Amino acid sequence: MIYNYAMFNLSSSLAAWNTPSFKAVFSQEVCSLDPSLLPLQQGLQNSSYAISDKLSVAILNIEEDTSNIMVKAGLLYNGIIAGCSCADDPTPTDETNEYCDVLFRIDKRTAESSVTLIS
Repeated sequence: MIYNYAMFNLSSSLAAWNTPSFKAVFSQEVCSLDPSLLPLQQGLQNSSYAISDKLSVAILNIEEDTSNIMVKAGLLYNGIIAGCSCADDPTPTDETNEYCDVLFRIDKRTAESSVTLIS
């Protein structure tokens, strides 16, 4: 199943396209986005609340067509199982590792970009 998510601008990545620094620039730019623009919460597998402070990006594949750059990437981040926050709540608040596959599309003319969760 594929879930569409938000739109944002990846102008630094577009400027670095077809250069040796593209992967590094892309990863840094994605990590600096507002986490609410990424489908972290929707991609949870092992927890109930996404935490984005340790977000990293693993680039899996890059393709292009005449109008878009498509980057398939894995997002690595943490999550917690949120309890009721009661004094006697037995639910642990340990962080667990999370991972989801996403597809970024970057418009070659405008740098307008979107991310799609792939599940």
